[in-house]
Amino acid sequence: MKQLGEILLEEGLVTEAQLMAALDEQIVRGTSLGRVLVELGTLTEGQLVSALAGQVGMQFVDLDSYPVDRAAVSRLGGAVCRRYTVLPIGFQDGSILLAMADPGNVLAVDDVRSLTGMQVLPVVATHEDLLRAIDRYVRADGEMNDLTSAFEEEQEKLSDIDLSRLGDSVDDDAPIVRYVNLIVSQAITDRASDIHIEPTEHDLRVRYRIDGVLHEMQRSPKNISGGVISRVKILSDIDIAERRKPQDGRMSINHNGRKIDLRVATLPTVWGEKIVMRILDNSTASLDLRDLSFGEENYEVYSEAFHKPYGMILVTGPTGSGKSTTLYATLNAVSRPEINVITVEDPVEYRLPGINQVQVNPKAGLTFAGALRSILRSDPDVVLLGEIRDHETAQIAIEAALTGHLVLSTLHTNDAPSAVTRLVEMGIEPFLVGSAIDCIVAQRLARRLCGKCKEPYEPSDVELEASRFPWLPGEEKPVLHRPGGCTTCSGTGYRGRLALHEVMRVTEEIERHAVAGSSSAEIMKTAVKQGMRTLRDDGWMKVVDGHTSIEEILRVVA
Repeated sequence: MKQLGEILLEEGLVTEAQLMAALDEQIVRGTSLGRVLVELGTLTEGQLVSALAGQVGMQFVDLDSYPVDRAAVSRLGGAVCRRYTVLPIGFQDGSILLAMADPGNVLAVDDVRSLTGMQVLPVVATHEDLLRAIDRYVRADGEMNDLTSAFEEEQEKLSDIDLSRLGDSVDDDAPIVRYVNLIVSQAITDRASDIHIEPTEHDLRVRYRIDGVLHEMQRSPKNISGGVISRVKILSDIDIAERRKPQDGRMSINHNGRKIDLRVATLPTVWGEKIVMRILDNSTASLDLRDLSFGEENYEVYSEAFHKPYGMILVTGPTGSGKSTTLYATLNAVSRPEINVITVEDPVEYRLPGINQVQVNPKAGLTFAGALRSILRSDPDVVLLGEIRDHETAQIAIEAALTGHLVLSTLHTNDAPSAVTRLVEMGIEPFLVGSAIDCIVAQRLARRLCGKCKEPYEPSDVELEASRFPWLPGEEKPVLHRPGGCTTCSGTGYRGRLALHEVMRVTEEIERHAVAGSSSAEIMKTAVKQGMRTLRDDGWMKVVDGHTSIEEILRVVA
């Protein structure tokens, strides 16, 4: 059998110099040659596994481009696929093709043979590709349909009075319990940020918001909606008997060993109560600001503001534009054992270690303004205020920023200059607004092009002019990218999101605009003249860099 080094040299994957350097490093590290080459960046994981497969005479498959046969996938249960990290991907000469990260796992091969009743032909894939493919193909849809049928049979035995009480069931194997668990676990697997459970006139619709766009995932018979909604309410500690007014709650689940929190809101509609569950992944709270796609100049301006010992920083944008994530990342950057950080939130979305977090409770008389007034007597250095909603809260926050505290908060405005005029409209004295605020960040989230299938192209003159792209006729056209569509991104052409930023430093000239009562358009003109990059301009830079598309920028920025 040929050695791995010989195979890599024959296939042109490494040079002799790289191989010799890796062999020397192997002696130092005491690990395998292949692992050393991957850690040095000489090979990718896929290239290594392909070479190892060739070494033992086995076929290597790239699951991101391989045409997986769903009929083969359906022959094996999801639990077995996940237990052994295997996936049936097709049929060949009466045998079932089984993608495996460890083709030497005889136990897995034997189990698959007995469960499918077919001979198994193992092929090799990378562990990471297999996990992604299992998430993609071994979906819960079929099991959900089976549970819906079982749930309907269960309902037929009950009177109408008992239907809403089905959610009370504590039996983990009850159809309603498994149905709700599957909706939530599939949403987390699909990287959804929100789950919408919506009763309509004829059925119960389930939609997931993935990368900022809603996708319909499931429709079930109308008569199961009462039990599903009751079950979610019980898990979220929401009053099951109250159906006439909106309610809020929170629940936690374990998903693949991770604790995931969900914020739950109910809303009475004409066809019944709608439920929206916001998935709060705690890993988001530990993000570094550098991971939030700030441009270099924008980051410098923002970093200068949050490293000051006092003043106010505002992050603005619509709901779901990533404001909280930016503020939490900022807290991670400023939080140190020697300073006292206190937050006032409604609700507390993420639990942060080493930070004092206060939950607003209007029923108990603990409002934003009341909580903020109280915590200023608790000797804080940094205060995070979930949202500035009214004059009283804004007034106390401004005064805190002027008396030696760093105040971080959010405001609902369309761009950074509008935040100045919005505070003045709230009744804050204009000269206080200009003095207290150091920096305002407007933010939007755009979908990121899938790295596997994005396509380079040269845009037409008409497309550039229609989108108001910063290009003049006669200039050399930039090479842009557009969405393709592959199995990795479920055919959408996009995977993940990136933030667009508009970072406005409040200079003396902008302070004078605030005092003079200038419009947001005049403030915008001055800020741009002083070097501020608008949301759209930041978007165009990310289009030129190949991160997103023209269509996506036009979708999220006016």
